[in-house]
Parts: sequence; C-alpha cells; structure tokens
Amino acid sequence: MASESLTRNGLAGRFLRWDVIVTALLIVVFLGGVLGTPDFGTSDNLSFALGDLSEIALIALPMTLLVVAGQVDLSVASVLGLCSALFGGLWDAGWPIETIIPLLLVVGAVAGLINGLLVTRLGLPSLAVTIGTLTLYRGLAYVVLGTKAVAQFPQQYTDLATKTVPGTPIPYPFALFVLLAITTAIVLHATGLGRALFAIGAQEETAFFAGIRVKRITLLLFVVSGVVAAFAGAVFTLRYGSARADNGIGIELAVIAAVLLGGVDFDGGKGTLGGVVAGVLLIGLLRNLLMLRDVATEIQSIVTGLLLIVSVLTPRIVAQVREAQRHRRATRAMPPAPTVAPAP
Repeated sequence: MASESLTRNGLAGRFLRWDVIVTALLIVVFLGGVLGTPDFGTSDNLSFALGDLSEIALIALPMTLLVVAGQVDLSVASVLGLCSALFGGLWDAGWPIETIIPLLLVVGAVAGLINGLLVTRLGLPSLAVTIGTLTLYRGLAYVVLGTKAVAQFPQQYTDLATKTVPGTPIPYPFALFVLLAITTAIVLHATGLGRALFAIGAQEETAFFAGIRVKRITLLLFVVSGVVAAFAGAVFTLRYGSARADNGIGIELAVIAAVLLGGVDFDGGKGTLGGVVAGVLLIGLLRNLLMLRDVATEIQSIVTGLLLIVSVLTPRIVAQVREAQRHRRATRAMPPAPTVAPAP
C-alpha cells in the first residue's frame, strides 16, 4: 500500500509540474484556435505566427540560462534596436551585409560584456544594471539613426528572414531557433555547465566554494545574451524590411514572460528549457489568436502582463500549499507527547 501511495504521489507530482501544465495549456489553446477560428490552423497563418515569434524565441534561450543562474538581462530589446539602427546606418553608408552582420554580433558581444562586467566586477544587481543599459543602448540607437527608417535590403537576405523551410510552414529563423533550443537543452540539462548554472542560481556562495567559476560563467552568459539579441536585431530588420531605432521596443517583457511562464524560477536554480519553449509558443499563439479576433493591441499587452503575473504567483502559491501539506502530514505522524501524571 505504501509503495502504491508513493507511486501515485510521484505520478501526480510529474503531472502537476508547472512546465507540464503550460504544455497542456498550449495544446488546449492550439486546439481551441483550430476549432474556433477558421484561419488559425492554416499553413500561412501558422507560418506568420512562428515568424512573428522568432526574435522573442531566440532571445528567450540565453535569457533562460541567465534566469536559471539567478540573473536577468532587461537590455536585450535595446541591443536589438541598437543593432537594427546600426544595420540601417551602415547599409545606407554602402557597407555590404556580409560585413554588417558579423559587426553587429561584435557590438552585441560588447554590450553584453558591459552588462556582465558591471554585474560580476562591481557586484551590482543585474536588474538595476540592465535597466540602466536598456536606456543607454536605446539612446545610442537614436544617436546612430535618429528617427528615420532605412529600407530596400537585398531580397536574398529578406527571403531568409521571411521564407519557410521547403515543405513546412516553419520560417527559417524559427527553424534556427529549434536547432539552438536543442543545443541549449543539452547544455542546460546534460552537461556540467548546466549543473553549474543550477548550482549558481540555487546558492551562489555555495557554488563558489564548490569550485565553480561563478563570475566567469555569469560574464559569459551576458555576452551570449548580447550576441543573440544582436542577431535577433538583424533578423527583425530583414523580416520587416526596415531598420529603425525603435525596433523591438517591449520585446524584453515578452521574453521574460515566456521564460517565467515556462516555469523558470525568477530567483534562480529551477526550470526546464522544454517549459520555456512551451511558454514561448503559448504567448505567440495567444497573440496570434487575439489578432485574428481583432482584439486591440492594448488588450494583447494586458494578456501578456497577466500571464507574467500568473507565471510568477502560481508556482509560489503551489509551493506554499505543498509545504503546508507536508507540514500537516509531518505533524500527524509525530507521536503524541507523553502525559505526565500529576504529583500526589
């Protein structure tokens, strides 16, 4: 009987995991969209939805690693905008795209390096640092390009950002995300580096005394985040065919929402990449479904904000309920206190 009870509890625990719940909710939303909205399940619409999600999905991968390690990077959308502005400015100045894109990756690496050095060398909190650089990098984008827009990029490059993999509704940028997601999942869940990230997020000081190079790993994560945000800036620019300094405003909130909705603990040390992928897709499909139903953009933003709040509160409430249940079971299992006979 005891073993059966443990088995039932183990199975219940697996199905009540937050990432499993989000995946189930994703399936429900997808089926509801297919059955309730005629255009939702078409190949063209799914291709559009996945393409519209590409930059968020790409940036969510390094953001997952950062949050697991107990850090966050709110400057990613501004790095995207800065690199989009540089893309337009350099193209307008006659630079070839083959030179521009590698340069953008270098700029992204430098932006991430600045964030990482401020966090690891000066000991500043990443939330405060990246709020500051969010404003700094966006300001630099306006210095580079001002308020003008640059367009007319070569078709072979815009096709790479908009066309789909032959025989599928999957755009090339999202196909790249799938490959990078598999790689990131292997790193996070099947390597020593991944175990180090969980250890750093759970207890940084303990991880340091265990021999983990906490500062070096944290610095590397910020650099990778900057590089991916820069690449997302190039994808964004080519996908829309327009380089602007205000490109990508607000994307950082959608990225954070997807990561937390996927079950990654904002305090670090917990989470799965599979849950994040489900969170990314859930946010993307919900946005697309609301758009098909002519829901205003403001309402879509409200839905994203509510998802962010729910994704933060629900796991904590569940954890508190489970802790209370364990405490009650432990209290019941304790033997009764011995009674002391009154003195004659």
